[in-house]
Amino acid sequence: MSASNAWPPHITVATVVQRNNEYLFVEERDAGQTVFNQPAGHLEPNETLFEAAVRETLEETAWDVHLTGLIGLYHYYSAHNDTTYLRICFAAEPLKQQTRSLDSDIIAAHWLRPEALNDLPLRSPLVTQCLQDSINKPLIPLETVKHLS
Repeated sequence: MSASNAWPPHITVATVVQRNNEYLFVEERDAGQTVFNQPAGHLEPNETLFEAAVRETLEETAWDVHLTGLIGLYHYYSAHNDTTYLRICFAAEPLKQQTRSLDSDIIAAHWLRPEALNDLPLRSPLVTQCLQDSINKPLIPLETVKHLS
């Protein structure tokens, strides 16, 4: 692991959004490849984790969502780009789809059943781990996350 890029970690947020036994995924471009991921992205300055998760979901899928719980915290080192990630993953329910453009690296947003991921290229192992945890583990209350200033 190279110290140049792997540290400090990139802080990212993601949402697992469920509707009628399907989950919201993004089809996106990453290093010239087409891959699938949860709506996810980087925490921006002066933004809470909740705000970042809702914003990233809207920007990547055009869906307004309401966060319902914390799924978990995930530490992941990607040898592909020599980067360490700390992902904070939230569960969310869809509220309303907006009419808007998606982020430039997003090809499309899709509602998929979990088994569909078996045949798709995934951005990282975080995709299946966050989905499995959202299905198999109880949510952590949002009140557990403290935003202090």
